[in-house]
Amino acid sequence: MRRTLATAAALLGAGTLVLAGCSSGDDASSDGRPIVVTSTNVWGSVASAVAGDKATVTTLYTNNEGDPHEFEPSAADTATVADADLVVLNGGHYDQYMEDAVAGGDVPTVNAFELLTGEEHAAEESGESHEDHSHDESSLNEHVFYDLAVVGEVATQVGDQLAELDPANADEFRSNAEQFTTEIDGLRDQLATIKADHDGTEVAQTEPLAGYLLAEAGLTDSAPAGFTQAVEEGQSPSAADRAAMEDLLTSGSAHALIYNTQAVDSVTEAVLAVAQRSDVPVVEFTETLPDGTTDYIAWQSAQIEDLSNALGSHDAH
Repeated sequence: MRRTLATAAALLGAGTLVLAGCSSGDDASSDGRPIVVTSTNVWGSVASAVAGDKATVTTLYTNNEGDPHEFEPSAADTATVADADLVVLNGGHYDQYMEDAVAGGDVPTVNAFELLTGEEHAAEESGESHEDHSHDESSLNEHVFYDLAVVGEVATQVGDQLAELDPANADEFRSNAEQFTTEIDGLRDQLATIKADHDGTEVAQTEPLAGYLLAEAGLTDSAPAGFTQAVEEGQSPSAADRAAMEDLLTSGSAHALIYNTQAVDSVTEAVLAVAQRSDVPVVEFTETLPDGTTDYIAWQSAQIEDLSNALGSHDAH
């Protein structure tokens, strides 16, 4: 759920989040391994899959219940980021404090949202389209960790950046990245199966969290745009949008409700209750890794399986 961010000074108190990039000859960690700092544990899990035991990965936001948009870095977080050899962030104002930190600095950075918009621009120039994404960057969904193609590209770029930082282990970093992208292809195969079975099926989200994933699965998010936008911005949807959302569920038009468990308020709880009363399968999705899960592939595979089962359950009624 997007929130209006305070100024950088308010977020950081007495500290200032400024990055001073370490040169490839500096040992940022005591054992000489490159230090990777990520904004959330989602990107931390991607970086860890590539780094293996040859780099140290530190994540600032690991709460599996709160809203990552609202995270306020501490002085200790400031120090952690300042020591980074490589920063991996979401971008798109999702983790604005990290974007501000790398602005104008020289620390190597992988910005997932910029990879998405880069694909958009390349597709626009070639006359092709990238999934169902808009070419207007301001309207793009910032939850790019649900765009599997972009996540795979992040892994590749992390591998390349670590290879430059630590040439002695370059082959391992790139091999790990290749293995990760192969596993991403496996997730995309799961989505292709859903598309084959349910192409065009209507679903509804409480906010546009998994939009990219649903689009690749051939599913249509029929939730009113006014409703999901209001929820994402922490506002109250209009009465008309609430009624339209409820009608999707009570009429059976939506075959599943995708419920963001980290963006919950009285409005989303009311929608959840309507879905449950209407026997609409509910699929819980998250913005960070659930408790006990450290692997991106396992996380997304479980969510995709839950989605598939929900759609199958609805069809069986």
